[in-house]
Amino acid sequence: MATHALDPALEDLAASVRAELVREIDASGAWAADPVWREAFQAVPRHLFVPYYYLGVMGGYERRGCDAPDAPGREEWLRGAYEDAPLATRVREGELLSSSSQPSLMAQMLAELEVEDGNAVLEIGAGTGYNAALLSHRLGDGLVTTVDLDPEITETARRHLADAGYHPTVVAGDGARGVPERAPFDRIIATCTLDTIPDAWLAQCRPGARILAPFATGLVVLRVWNPGQAQGRFLHTPAYFVPLRGGSRSEPEPQDLGALPRRTRGDDRFRFLLALTRHSLAPEEAYALWEREGQPARDRFGITVSGGRSRAWLDDPEGPYAWPLP
Repeated sequence: MATHALDPALEDLAASVRAELVREIDASGAWAADPVWREAFQAVPRHLFVPYYYLGVMGGYERRGCDAPDAPGREEWLRGAYEDAPLATRVREGELLSSSSQPSLMAQMLAELEVEDGNAVLEIGAGTGYNAALLSHRLGDGLVTTVDLDPEITETARRHLADAGYHPTVVAGDGARGVPERAPFDRIIATCTLDTIPDAWLAQCRPGARILAPFATGLVVLRVWNPGQAQGRFLHTPAYFVPLRGGSRSEPEPQDLGALPRRTRGDDRFRFLLALTRHSLAPEEAYALWEREGQPARDRFGITVSGGRSRAWLDDPEGPYAWPLP
């Protein structure tokens, strides 16, 4: 569906609600570190990337789309496309397979990526293509590569991108392997949750490259020092994404929390610690650390990758609290 396919009244509405979304993101401070992204969000029409989406309702999902049979339904779809909210875009048998992320979170991630003119960027997880369009608007098509395991997703993303006038390289393949034929990269950004840092990503980065990825319900930002070494900290921001295909769920299961005080079970920062240490610490050990260290926030934690091994740590990579990652 291209922009010119909208009814004239919806063309005006699209411009209005997109401008309102930009104002909302502006007010949130999401791109304060790099306000150049404001222009990209103003220019790229999100509705072209979500011609339909699903809203969670009692017992499942409800579809909204540009093909709604009446004008109020199409207007409802368009307004929803520009809400500052994640949108489920692929659902199979009640399971969420793909989504378009919350725009303000996307803006923060892009700002924290610290993109510079001329940077080659690899995106892991093509999704709808919207994030790749924002990158292409900023950098140009030739510097942007996006990869996804599902050929149906990549073909849909490619079509959405073309409808919006963007033509980055879209690859169907395993994101954990990167895209070696397009390397080296200056930046890698993932839009799916990891449970390990793939060695292939580091090998495909230039020295000084920056990797930003969802990990254990947070966002970690790594600086790559050479093909086998990287280190960085988590942002304070919570982040919940669909896992990288083949990865495992980051959040602990309810039965894992049974022996812990009830007040901790819904604490977002404690659940982050549980997710980060679930391969190394029992929930009771994680709780003891949590209390002993003053209930640490996400940005006190970091990850180091060296010699093919990864470890998470609290406060200091050489300090007393460190845990191996898978």
